[in-house]
Amino acid sequence: MPNMPNMNVEFAGIRLQNPVLAASGTFGYGLEWESLLDLNSLGGFVTKGLSRQPMAGNPPPRLAVMPDGRDVQIGMLNSIGLQNVGVDAFIKDKLPKLAKLKTAVIANVFGYEIEDYVEVVRRLDASEGLVAYELNLSCPNTSQGGMTFGIDPQLTAAVIAAVKKISQRPVIAKLSPNVADIVPIARAAASAGADALSLVNTVIAKQSPAAAPSARIPSGGGGLSGPAIRDVALRMVSAAARAVQIPIIGMGGIICGADAAAFICAGAAAVQVGTANFYDPLAVPRITRELEDYCRRAGVSRLADLRVTVPRA
Repeated sequence: MPNMPNMNVEFAGIRLQNPVLAASGTFGYGLEWESLLDLNSLGGFVTKGLSRQPMAGNPPPRLAVMPDGRDVQIGMLNSIGLQNVGVDAFIKDKLPKLAKLKTAVIANVFGYEIEDYVEVVRRLDASEGLVAYELNLSCPNTSQGGMTFGIDPQLTAAVIAAVKKISQRPVIAKLSPNVADIVPIARAAASAGADALSLVNTVIAKQSPAAAPSARIPSGGGGLSGPAIRDVALRMVSAAARAVQIPIIGMGGIICGADAAAFICAGAAAVQVGTANFYDPLAVPRITRELEDYCRRAGVSRLADLRVTVPRA
């Protein structure tokens, strides 16, 4: 058998043994998966979003298979409500165990005012065990009348710049797909000092009224993820890769190695796997193996060789 390709990647000061990470909100705090797989075999994972105070989240049901309850491998609607234990409990109860891992652990951070992001990162910075922060910019800024941070270039830049001033670790901006053009947002994030971009987050969607009563989400909708949004995500990753010089972590409907390869070919340095974790607990290591096989069949000796030379806008 030909030699397997070198899957190591390094970007924005982050070293990964392979480019496949588990996405925030789909992998808990990582520790919940220890009985299912070797966490140290992963490229890394992103924790559930962390806020200044604990949050109970939305009432159930919170998840619905799309369309109309037929196939999670098409898409999934979620309305979790950012449930989490809060940054202090995470530091006390989760982080000491995570710090013992060899794999890369990235903390997802969110807030409703800029100071929320700053304060969470400030508290995390004092502890060991993390390699970077991923800022969820798909939250409404309550100080600006509820406008979502990530749909406005100025708000995007403001929160990133504020966090960069105090962060001792790389800052990744997770961008929303719910915009007409991702390029101005990506450029604003890069100009404000973001070390990398994650895209895309979920697409805002409304649940079909034909959904079974037991599966109806109380809010009537939520964030759509899975293969249903893959082509949208690929378009945005490609557009952002042409517009900015900073690395991109691509996500959105990746369920196999060929999907991961498509994002890397579009300009991503690494990928995150989300919805697939809900129906296949071993999705991340499986997709990593499939990506290795893809590279071997393509005659690629280094993962980086898969990436096309991306012309800059």
